[in-house]
Amino acid sequence: MPLDELASALAAARADDLVASQIAFGELTVTVRLATLVPFTTHLRDAAACRFSTLVDITAVDYPERPKRFDVVYHFLSMYKNQRIRVRVPVGETDIVPSLTGIHPTANWFEREVFDMFGILFSGHPDLRRILTDYGFRGHPLRKDFPTTGYTEVRYDEGEKRVVYEPVKLVQDYRQFDFMSPWEGAHYILPGDEKQGAK
Repeated sequence: MPLDELASALAAARADDLVASQIAFGELTVTVRLATLVPFTTHLRDAAACRFSTLVDITAVDYPERPKRFDVVYHFLSMYKNQRIRVRVPVGETDIVPSLTGIHPTANWFEREVFDMFGILFSGHPDLRRILTDYGFRGHPLRKDFPTTGYTEVRYDEGEKRVVYEPVKLVQDYRQFDFMSPWEGAHYILPGDEKQGAK
């Protein structure tokens, strides 16, 4: 089934769930309401026209300027129809997303990663805890307001014979950037430049 027909079939079957639908670069992306994520995903899996039985990935995108700050993004594959679909769900900072682990068990670690990196909570998840960062880690590294240096520095202290966590101390020298390339402001002729002056 072509993507435009799939989009029309979804719009006819689940009109109340859909916010938007778009085909770009040969891929179908549908935006769905948070409250209808579980029934919509169940329809994608079970409907004869869809059969998206494989959840490939879950991630998120941070838009700090929006009221609904995040988009939680799901990628599904139908091996029966040889098609892919992307489902986006706008989510606010205090919203809780229903877990898809009951429909797609592969959602387990993906949702843990989104929780760890973005701080988005999933209700009904069997074991929602950090998966990529340490237990005492502060913040969520893929949020756009997370400092690029982080909040703490982890190092092994030879004197104490253990791992030590310390607040990051930035020396001012790290903030001095020299963006001049070797070719800017050079007071010498680079090989090949003499040909330019000969014209």
